[in-house]
Amino acid sequence: MNPPDWYLRDGYRMLPPEWQPRVEFPVILGTDVSGVIEDVAEDVTGFKPGDAVYAMVRFPTGLAGQSRAYAEYVTAPASEIALKPARVDHAHAAAAPMSLLTAWQFLIDQGHDLPNPLQPHPHQPVPLEGRTVLVNGAAGGVGHLVVQLAKWKGAQVIAVASGRQEAFVRGLGADDFIDYTRVAPEAVVTGVDLVVDCVGGPTSGRFLQTLKRGGALFPIFPLGFDGAEEAARRGVTVSATQVRSNGQQLATLSGLLNDGTVRIAIDSRYPLSDARAAHERAAKGHIAGKLVLTVRE
Repeated sequence: MNPPDWYLRDGYRMLPPEWQPRVEFPVILGTDVSGVIEDVAEDVTGFKPGDAVYAMVRFPTGLAGQSRAYAEYVTAPASEIALKPARVDHAHAAAAPMSLLTAWQFLIDQGHDLPNPLQPHPHQPVPLEGRTVLVNGAAGGVGHLVVQLAKWKGAQVIAVASGRQEAFVRGLGADDFIDYTRVAPEAVVTGVDLVVDCVGGPTSGRFLQTLKRGGALFPIFPLGFDGAEEAARRGVTVSATQVRSNGQQLATLSGLLNDGTVRIAIDSRYPLSDARAAHERAAKGHIAGKLVLTVRE
């Protein structure tokens, strides 16, 4: 499960009217899957029936409900799937694609040169080795993966989450921890090279004061950010990108999942028939990792 699932459920009311896709009912939610191939089209090479694969299906092209992942059977373009990491079970593999591709495309490689719908200039990842990176929302679906990728690339990571999640994010490799329920991170941190705000929205601007001149702020959810003038005054780059399906990147990430460089945390699992309860859990927040719907045990 991913935030676009509940955005679609709510009719994308959080988007500006001109961005709201036209949704036709009935709608099947979901984008991320892991399973076994039942059949392939005649022109498909590289995959065959019986292969265990995982994918983020048709995103963002299918954000109006064309991905249809909450189901027993799903069709997907061959270019968007990859062989499942052999040492990772289907539940953890299904939890990976959107969140892990988001972290990868923000931090490591965007993977395409399509126009950016969120800003006039292309998103450019920044060097991480030897840099200090603050991750807000470090225990969440994207955040816990940003922490791991930043550490893998040699960054010093400051994790921001609630106090109950300190042991969890430190176990992922965070060097320092800030409990946002006790202190505002912008009140105690200065001089960082990069802030990845996995919460995003209108409050992202508060992190501008934590950055050194020449630093960067990456809001994962950039809508509502209004600090462009302050960012320019401080010499800070603000950049975001739209995560996109990419089977080649998932194939690369399979290696990192297989060797344990990156691990997926599951907060809780629900049967597909209990998807409503899973959405209710998501609405409560404070999720450590991902929520997963299990089609079959």
